[in-house]
Amino acid sequence: MNDIDSDSLAEDEAWCAHQRGVAVEYLAQQPATFGEVGEWPAWHLAPYVSVWAVESVIAPGSVGWWVICGDLPTDYASGLDTPSPRAAVATFASRWAKLAASMVRGDPQADCSIGTLADAVELAPLLKARSQVLEKWAEDDSVWSG
Repeated sequence: MNDIDSDSLAEDEAWCAHQRGVAVEYLAQQPATFGEVGEWPAWHLAPYVSVWAVESVIAPGSVGWWVICGDLPTDYASGLDTPSPRAAVATFASRWAKLAASMVRGDPQADCSIGTLADAVELAPLLKARSQVLEKWAEDDSVWSG
């Protein structure tokens, strides 16, 4: 392996370690109870996005939750009907698209929020753009191969 590959691998590992810390800190602030966050992302495209499997408290050894973080909002979703990181990315894309549309209309969302209603004009287009990128990634087989 040459120095560029070693440097790239070290940067990837450092970025992933940082994102795991972001995920752990975020989950600690949420009202749900979570198990352990995986040591390595279930899927990632550094330096843009990482998806982490979070162990179920009810069924240890299985995925109870997914958390997403990176150059986008940090969020979590149930693993109950979300069997894979790819399905989780699609779930976040759909959720964020709906939230962005609600923000544009000025409708508050009880189950999910990003920023405040006062921030909606600025944040809604950013959230919509992130949801569109996630949707494209979820649909792109090449992103998930190998």
